[in-house]
Amino acid sequence: MKIFTETQRFTQWWLWLIIIGVAGLHLYGLYKQFYLGEPFGDNPASNEGLIMFSIIPVLLIVLFLFLRLDTKVDAEGVHYRFFPFQINYKVKKWDEIEKAYVRQYKPIYEYGGWGIRGWGKDKARNVSGNMGLQLELKNGDRLLIGTQKEREMEKTVEEFFPAKS
Repeated sequence: MKIFTETQRFTQWWLWLIIIGVAGLHLYGLYKQFYLGEPFGDNPASNEGLIMFSIIPVLLIVLFLFLRLDTKVDAEGVHYRFFPFQINYKVKKWDEIEKAYVRQYKPIYEYGGWGIRGWGKDKARNVSGNMGLQLELKNGDRLLIGTQKEREMEKTVEEFFPAKS
C-alpha cells in the first residue's frame, strides 16, 4: 500500500521580503544607535528598549524557518501537524470521515489566508497555494489540509478511501 507524505514550508518571496525587511530596519537602528552613536528616529528608544524591540523580528525569522505543515496519509487515516505549534500529529481516522477529496479553494476568501485557520466546524491548515484535501467528518466538522502534490494526494486518498472519495 502506498503512503503519502508531504512537508510544506512558507516559501513565498513576498512574505520573506516583509519579514527580512522589518528585521533589517531594526538591525539598522541598532547599528546607527550603538555603532555610530546617533539616535535612531525622531523619538528614539533607550538602548535597552531598542534591543528588546529588535528581538521580535529575529524571533519571527526563526519561527518561520522552523514552521512547516507535515501531512501523512496511510491505512489509518490522515495525519497532520503544524510544527512547532503541534509537536504530535493529529489524526483523522478513515472511520471518522464521511467524504475525502482534493479540491481547489480560495485561501483568503474562504479562510482568511494561510496558516492555522478557521474556528468551529470549518478549519484549514495550509501554507501556500490553493489546492487541498477536504475532509468532511461524520460529526459535521470540515478540515482542509493544503497540498502542493494534489495528484499524488488524490491517488493515495482513492486507494485508502475508495468508496466515498
